[in-house]
Amino acid sequence: MKIFRLLIIEDNRVLRDGITTILNEQVDMHVVATIRSGNNILLKVSHAKPHVILIDAGLKYFKEVSVVESIKKSIPEAKMIGMGLLPLQADIVEFVEAGASGFILKDAIVKEFLSTIRSVVKGEKVLPPSLTGSLFSHVAELALKTGKGKMTNAVRMTKREREIIVLIANSLSNKEIAQQLNIATHTVKSHVHNIMEKLALHTRLQIAKFTHEENL
Repeated sequence: MKIFRLLIIEDNRVLRDGITTILNEQVDMHVVATIRSGNNILLKVSHAKPHVILIDAGLKYFKEVSVVESIKKSIPEAKMIGMGLLPLQADIVEFVEAGASGFILKDAIVKEFLSTIRSVVKGEKVLPPSLTGSLFSHVAELALKTGKGKMTNAVRMTKREREIIVLIANSLSNKEIAQQLNIATHTVKSHVHNIMEKLALHTRLQIAKFTHEENL
C-alpha cells in the first residue's frame, strides 16, 4: 500500500496537532511536516516533498493564495487543499484558480476530511457539498466572461426547471404553471426559488429577460 506524505500549513497549533494525529492514524497517510506562518515556507515544503498539502485559508503573515501559487510553480506535482471555517465563495474560487485541487471546511466530519484528501490524491477536484450551490452564480458568470458557453450550460438545471423557466417567460403564474405541468403550486414555488438561486436572479421579470437573452 502506498503511503501518502502530507504537509500541514496551519497557524492554530491545537488544530494543527489535532489534524496531524487524525491523519497519522490512517494506514495510507503520514504527516511529514507541519508549518505555521513564518519565513521560508516554500523552502520547508520543498524539503518535505509532500504529496498533499493542507493549507489554512487564513494565514496571519502571508496571503495564502500567493503561497498556493508559489508552491504550484515550484512543486507542481504537489496537490493542495484549502481549509477554512467560514470562507467566502470568492476566497474558494481564488484558491482553485491559484492551483488548489480542493477546499474543505474546518468543521467537516472526519470522514469527509479524509475522503477529500483521498479524492484529491486520485486527481479529483473536490469542494464541500454545502458550498457547491453557492458557487453556481460565480461559475456561471465566469463561463460567460471567458466565452465558454451560455449560462444555462454552465449551471446545472433540471429538465423541470428548464420547463418552468420557459413558462415564466410566457407570463404564467405559479398556479397556471402548476396546472399545465400537473404538479402542486408549492412545488412550482420551490422550483422557482431554486432557479433564482442558481442563476443569481431575484425576480420573475429577470428570469423572463434571461430566457429571451438565452433564446430558450
